[in-house]
Amino acid sequence: MLKSLANFTDNPWGDNNSGNGSSGGKSTKGSASNNVLEIEKLLNKYKKNFSGGKGGQTPNSPKSIFSIILIVIALYFSTGFFTIQPEEEGVVLLFGKFSRVTAPGLHYHLPTPFEKLIKVKVTQINSIEIGYRNLGGDRISSRNEESIMLTGDENIVDAPFSVMWKINDPARYQFNLRDRELTVKSIAESAMREVVAKTDVQSVMTNNKNGIELEVMQITQDLLNRYEAGIQITQVKMEDVRPPAEISDAFNDVQKAEADRDKTISLAKLEQNRIVPDARGQAARMLQEAEGYKQKVIAEAEGEASRFEAILGEYTKAKDVTRRRLYLDTMQQVLTGTDKVMIDSQGAGVVPYLPLPELNKRNNQ
Repeated sequence: MLKSLANFTDNPWGDNNSGNGSSGGKSTKGSASNNVLEIEKLLNKYKKNFSGGKGGQTPNSPKSIFSIILIVIALYFSTGFFTIQPEEEGVVLLFGKFSRVTAPGLHYHLPTPFEKLIKVKVTQINSIEIGYRNLGGDRISSRNEESIMLTGDENIVDAPFSVMWKINDPARYQFNLRDRELTVKSIAESAMREVVAKTDVQSVMTNNKNGIELEVMQITQDLLNRYEAGIQITQVKMEDVRPPAEISDAFNDVQKAEADRDKTISLAKLEQNRIVPDARGQAARMLQEAEGYKQKVIAEAEGEASRFEAILGEYTKAKDVTRRRLYLDTMQQVLTGTDKVMIDSQGAGVVPYLPLPELNKRNNQ
């Protein structure tokens, strides 16, 4: 009898409350029938104990009926014991209204219809696929209507992705949203379209996938928090981003042309970086030479002026001597470096000869 009572109190109505946020308290037909049979067996044994025999009690006596009622009441209230597994949390409703959340372990709630228990798996990671469906194995079905998007530079891409999420508040999860997966899917798809619409195609396809994933996850989480959905987004993962099949060839041609353009621009910048510094160096050197020449001419002019003023002072003191000195200095400057032939005008037998061809050759050199 004790064994039957223990089995009955452990799962009185045959509940199957585990699962992803599904409602508990629904009994299966077989489990309920077994529990009813257990109660009937217990009652029959109790009736036999009180029926017949010397000093026994008849089943219709008030004391027997009262004892049976007490046993039934005890069995009824014993159905309120329940166990929450480590990966679960329990949501208890009192007359259909939220009462409390229970942690893993053994707990008690008032039996139906007073209180009802809903078990929710809070550690399970759920996945939603957007733009494709994994049919098992290597089979994948495309959903282009969910993943075709327009980029910030007006290109069209097929950007399928998946969203991983879990429950972080069982009470809000149960009562604040009706279709949870559809809500998460719609918000994530809207967030992805928003981010892709302000990003160029090259970043979407190759360079900045991680940044896009983080931004989409943040936008989705913010909206779910505003809805008080009790859901936490754990990851957003973009799959292979590619152009739609209908425009794949044209898209590749455009990408090739843009790559050639970027290559030409890069080569031009390299040439610019090589030529411009040389030109700037030459310009700086010319400016320095011009400045040096300027200073040189000014210094020479000032020196000539000073020398002239000094000579002028001497000339006023001794005009003949100064005039003769100027003449000699001038002749020295003129005749220095020239070929000279000295001929004695009194010499006999000497024919004066002026080497004109030789002088012309030197002048041409």
